Amino acid sequence: MTRLVDGRAIAAAVAGRTAAAAAALRAAGVRPVLAVLLPTGDPGAAWYARSIERAAAQAGVDCRVHRLDGTAGAADITGRLAGLSADPGVQAIICQTPLPPGVSLAAVARAIDVAKDVDGASPASLGQLAAGLPGTFAPATAAAVLEILHHEDVALRGRRAVVVGRSTVAGKPIALLLLAEDATVTVCHSRTRDLAAVCREAEVLVVAAGRAGLIGPDHVAPGAVVIDVGTNPQPGGGLAGDVDSGAVTGIAGLLTPVPGGVGPVTTALLIEHTVAATRAAPAR
Repeated sequence: MTRLVDGRAIAAAVAGRTAAAAAALRAAGVRPVLAVLLPTGDPGAAWYARSIERAAAQAGVDCRVHRLDGTAGAADITGRLAGLSADPGVQAIICQTPLPPGVSLAAVARAIDVAKDVDGASPASLGQLAAGLPGTFAPATAAAVLEILHHEDVALRGRRAVVVGRSTVAGKPIALLLLAEDATVTVCHSRTRDLAAVCREAEVLVVAAGRAGLIGPDHVAPGAVVIDVGTNPQPGGGLAGDVDSGAVTGIAGLLTPVPGGVGPVTTALLIEHTVAATRAAPAR
């Protein structure tokens, strides 16, 4: 029997505690401010920025979206991020993707102050996460995976976890967070031999490869916890995960749906990270 995770319910719980923390800050005369930089006119990025704005408003957080036109280059984006980092009225910064052709997130995100880097985009943030330094924000997607596992009381210490995907925004930070929980972690990628066999060894399988339907019944051990991070747009509209959910239902013990799984929790944690960054910021 496969139990589906209700990501929206988990996100609501996160939003509730975030709203309470934001209210306490406002009562002390401090209002959390999140700056979201939109470097392009990508419709998907604009849609996601609006969802962040809605979540922020519900929590009592100011969200300010900064839009650049399609001609912005690396220098323009870096300059804007550096300016936001230096602004004492901004406590949290997100650089939304996609970026213009030829511009890498790692290159421009170096301009984000680590203390304000609430989506863990800066290479410095990833380095501090790897070093286990306190006060470092993991990418919200990676943090959402751990939030779900904790909410569902999934034991991690000593368990075998497999992460499919090695990006710096998902796979690598997810692996680091699982290691910090004392899981034994294997990271798979496009050159992994016999991916299905490796995945079947997992008690906890996290898939963040960006390929719709990559993981099928041959990849999942009976009773395994399967966290699907994939959000792949479909030609007819809607999203598909990296896991063929229909095929693994009845095999996995726990499964996150797409949509309604990791995504809502990710957005909620961005706002919670903003409040945490505000709480940690020096008094103005």
